[in-house]
Amino acid sequence: MMADWTVFQTPAMLVATLVAVALVGLSKGGLGGAFGLMGVPLMSLAMPPVLAAAVLLPILLMMDAVSLWLWRGWRDVAVLKVMVPAAAIGIGVGWATAAITPDAVVRLIVGIVALAFAARAIFGRYIGGSPRFIPAMGWLWGAVAGFTSFVAHAGGPPFQVHLLPKQLDPKVYTGTSVIFFALVNLIKVAPYAALGMFQREVLMSALLMVPLAVVAVRTGAAIVRRMSPSVFYPFTYAMILVVGSKLVWDGFTALIAS
Repeated sequence: MMADWTVFQTPAMLVATLVAVALVGLSKGGLGGAFGLMGVPLMSLAMPPVLAAAVLLPILLMMDAVSLWLWRGWRDVAVLKVMVPAAAIGIGVGWATAAITPDAVVRLIVGIVALAFAARAIFGRYIGGSPRFIPAMGWLWGAVAGFTSFVAHAGGPPFQVHLLPKQLDPKVYTGTSVIFFALVNLIKVAPYAALGMFQREVLMSALLMVPLAVVAVRTGAAIVRRMSPSVFYPFTYAMILVVGSKLVWDGFTALIAS
């Protein structure tokens, strides 16, 4: 019966989406960007990647609403003033080039950047120092995050490359990240709609996931609130390594298969 009003034509499609929403929700709550990146790949095991991305975007918007409430008051305004306009430019470029941008190439490039950044952060004292925060670079990394978020749902690593060296309080870092990606996802609605990605079945499928999305976001936020900086930053760098490795693997295997 569910197949009549949602995109879930098989039990596997429903199960993959449930697992993906749970992991993305933990990430939206602030617990590691790697979980968020697993959403579309997990759903793509049981449905076309384009359909997975279309279903996930409304769910992300719902999660953003919960995250904004949970992390209200925690933000770095100066960072957002630079990165959000830059991300809008990146999204525009992604929309304009959607038909000619290979998803695999984007994932591969972002993965390599993420791995290089994490390696420098971990081994910086041996290879010329740890990464430094440069405010003006927010224009570059914000645009890259907007572009990769639009074409490959992989905006996390560029955002982290720019902001992690600032060594913000974990709550401020998480709150800033929540606001940034909430705005990015909101900006993405118009171009996604223009590409015809929001059908009735897609929206009904997303609505079905609301209860799980809320619980997952609240759980992720509760865990992060109890983390000290000495735990949060090593954990986050470890997640970047996982994210980068998965992006490189996904991009490389897709290019080989094509």
